[in-house]
Amino acid sequence: MAIRMRDVEYSHGDQVFEARMFWDDARGATAAPTVAVAHAWSGRAEHECEAAEKLAGEGYVGFALDVYGKGVRGRSAEENIGLMQPLMEDRALLQARLNAGLASAAAQPEVDGSNMAAIGYCFGGLCVLDMARVGSPVKGVASLHGVFNTPGNTHGNKISAKVLVLHGWADPMVPPDTVIDLATEMTEAGADWQIHAYGHALHGFTHDAPALADGIGYSESADRRSWQSVLNFMAELFG
Repeated sequence: MAIRMRDVEYSHGDQVFEARMFWDDARGATAAPTVAVAHAWSGRAEHECEAAEKLAGEGYVGFALDVYGKGVRGRSAEENIGLMQPLMEDRALLQARLNAGLASAAAQPEVDGSNMAAIGYCFGGLCVLDMARVGSPVKGVASLHGVFNTPGNTHGNKISAKVLVLHGWADPMVPPDTVIDLATEMTEAGADWQIHAYGHALHGFTHDAPALADGIGYSESADRRSWQSVLNFMAELFG
């Protein structure tokens, strides 16, 4: 097994974006099921690329998305909010950028475009929930310590993608009543959904790095358990 990597440029409107793709070249010319990875508030970073690389090690193509623009990254909480907030306020634009990234992934020769899924971290967790809400071409989505704010343009939509939510119960940004609201939304949309909550885990429980804001913290057990849940979910989707 040899994991390969390349950067993939794509565009939406007049803006250029850059994903990073990982795959196992031992597959030869056989296209593989693909998992897109949506990034947290700072932009496409090492954390998402490491997840995509780990997915490649499991036999998938890992495709780390970009919704901010090629080379655009935040370096502080203030910069991250400045990048994220316009897309939180214009969810149709966010959804269009996500779909452009998925289309770019599907166009790659290593990718089986009929077998795609997505995972996302923090802001990326919201991104993958929006993929499900708008009917993006994914079989399932997994949101890891994501936020659940409804977009306002998907009310009444049915959700065909399977939905997995991996949530830190002590996350102050996503309190328990918000989790119940999401469960209600998913049920009304007809989704096949599941929510796993990890006791004492904060927001960002997979990020083993210094926190940029209060309420964010790493949990080794929640990180390990959630990743196993992701792998189980992908095996179910693509089995």
